[in-house]
Amino acid sequence: MTTASAVSVTCTEDLAADTRGAIIAVCIAAHAVEDYKNLFTYVPAGGLHFLAWDGAQLVSHAMVTTRWLQVAGGPLLKTAYVDAVSTVPTRQGQGYGSAVMRALAAGIEADFEVAGLETDRPSFYTRLGWELWRGPLAGRSDTGLVPTPQQAGVMVLRLPQSPPLDFERRLTIECQPARIW
Repeated sequence: MTTASAVSVTCTEDLAADTRGAIIAVCIAAHAVEDYKNLFTYVPAGGLHFLAWDGAQLVSHAMVTTRWLQVAGGPLLKTAYVDAVSTVPTRQGQGYGSAVMRALAAGIEADFEVAGLETDRPSFYTRLGWELWRGPLAGRSDTGLVPTPQQAGVMVLRLPQSPPLDFERRLTIECQPARIW
């Protein structure tokens, strides 16, 4: 079992080439998705990477980029959007992923109004304080809203400066070139 003190935080632009390679390897091992080899072509500058190490070996990772969630009728919320949450399969269930996510929550609470992510494993996040969004979901584009009724697993973590959130209302996020959520 690891502890939060074993988690380091590094900005995307400060990641050494070997650390980037290790992050990609952890993501591919955890998800069996080869497209993770292109991870850093999708990640904007200013991202934060939370890294759990066992000695010199990277065993778990999560990253945060700034996005903007909006609950229908409310203001845009500066959002710590979480992606690439990954733990090496041989280390899953040993607390590394939980330590990364706890360090992430503590590391973002001063700079963001809310955190968000999309997952097919909501039970992992629920026990860490995340809440599943129940209302309809959509992307915001230059031409209007893009409904995403097939989307499931969008979760939100309330932070100290989060406004009251109505989880039954429509939640939107800005569309990105390769995806919405």
